[in-house]
Amino acid sequence: MFGLNPIDVVIIAAYFGITIYVGLRAKSAVKSSGDYFMGGRSFGKIMMVAQAFGAGTRTDQVVAVVGASYQVGLAGIWYQWLYIFATPFFWIIAPIYRRLRYITIGDFFEQRYSVSMSAAYAVAGLCYFAVEIGIILKGTGVTISAITNGAITTEATVALMVAFFLSYSLVGGLAASAGTKLVQGLLILVLSFLLIPFALSAAGGLAAVREKLPDEMFSLVAPNEVTLFFIVMSVINGLVGIVVYPHHMAINGAGKTEESCRSGWTFGTFIKRFATLGWAFTGVLLAAIFSELPNREQAFGAAVQRLLPVGFTGLMIAAMVAAVVSACDAYMIAGSALFTRNFYQKFFNQELSESESLRVARLSSVGIVALGVTVALLIPSVVEGLKLVWKIMAFLGIAFWMGVIWRRANAVGAWVSVIVTASASFITGAMEWSLEYQAALYLPLGFLSLIAASLLTKPESEKKLNDFYTLLHTPVGEEYKLKEAGIAVMLAGDSVAATNAVKTESLEDNGHGLLLVDLLSLSKTFSLKRYRVDVQGFALGTLAVIGIIGLALLTAQLGRA
Repeated sequence: MFGLNPIDVVIIAAYFGITIYVGLRAKSAVKSSGDYFMGGRSFGKIMMVAQAFGAGTRTDQVVAVVGASYQVGLAGIWYQWLYIFATPFFWIIAPIYRRLRYITIGDFFEQRYSVSMSAAYAVAGLCYFAVEIGIILKGTGVTISAITNGAITTEATVALMVAFFLSYSLVGGLAASAGTKLVQGLLILVLSFLLIPFALSAAGGLAAVREKLPDEMFSLVAPNEVTLFFIVMSVINGLVGIVVYPHHMAINGAGKTEESCRSGWTFGTFIKRFATLGWAFTGVLLAAIFSELPNREQAFGAAVQRLLPVGFTGLMIAAMVAAVVSACDAYMIAGSALFTRNFYQKFFNQELSESESLRVARLSSVGIVALGVTVALLIPSVVEGLKLVWKIMAFLGIAFWMGVIWRRANAVGAWVSVIVTASASFITGAMEWSLEYQAALYLPLGFLSLIAASLLTKPESEKKLNDFYTLLHTPVGEEYKLKEAGIAVMLAGDSVAATNAVKTESLEDNGHGLLLVDLLSLSKTFSLKRYRVDVQGFALGTLAVIGIIGLALLTAQLGRA
């Protein structure tokens, strides 16, 4: 049946049925666009962890890392570990999104800079979603086609997956997306480690793998492609760009409390960092089994086809599809928010009603997926798609960082920075510079040009700046302060009902100050009492990074005589 054993087909069908059931149950929770886009900001810690892990972990990433590790060794892990050193920062970045109470990152660019900057971001964000959905569908479609020996074509796989996640996410919005991720997260962990015991058996054990492969395959730094300089620049570029990935406003803003937002993004991402170890180790094992594949991105599919017994193949395909839909539905919903709020409402209907907003959101969701399918059929490879995304987000990330940290940053500086970085990347790309050398040039140029242009032009209005920074200095739980100041809140969520609070000591003064918001004035404001939550979480995150890298180094020594 479709190139698969009937038992495998039954397992896949069971997964489809369970996921659709869980997703459709969320339909009743969607009564407004705020529910559709942000789940009403009602999620607790477990849901936020599942959402962050599911939306950030995708089959195309597995295909890319396994393929790269198959060719260059454990160093291939850096195609996803480029954000590992940024992960402790997630703890101190997450509350920024939640305190702003915005619905999209396009709202950030509008409120901090200008409508034109918001529109430009919306276009870039929609392109991002189209490219990302295309990458995801492409990588998984090719892999499943290989597993079934072409009985299910890449195009058919893409069509089936699209119909699957549209069936529940169009009606249930972010609540359906997040709810299904509890199921999908478990399957993604299966995806990450299921091949290892079968690959070890096929290779004859770790000692045999060591004999067949050169020592460089067990190093976290490769002599080519994934060099130390590539790693350093990718890490820096990743930290700059990570803050403006369009779906991160929902990942960090859908929580009921700041703690749930911090915990979700940080812990959900650390689970992914751990899972990535399984991908890289799998790739190295496959290098000892398959002497030569025509395309390294075929390694994962070839392993599933040749190494897994009946039943396990179906489980693996279900896990692969889970990793696809858990990301695609989140991207689709975040993309529809960008289009509806920062494009359609601004330029076509400024008096958009709730019912029309929901209708436009659902229609634009379908349009975004259609663009993604087009990209899936055209993009040459998964890795090339990833590199394109990394660059685009870094161009815009500079304006986000400076907009939070530096009050003097203005819209002109943001525009100049984007133009300078994009131009530098285009020119050096035409000169065939690799990504790391491009980033080494366009990142400092981007920061310097934003600073220079901002200083040479008129600052943003005091009213705009005061409203923006008042939001950042008002923790969730103190919304009454915003009401007293006459500052409008886009979507407060469940926090308001719980917080018409006893007006005692400020939460900021009692541990909830934000280091990044106060970065340029820390010499005057710093105390452990004021920044206790930021400092403790960042320290624990740093220890977790050290522990995971230590585990990777230990893995690299396995089987050594």
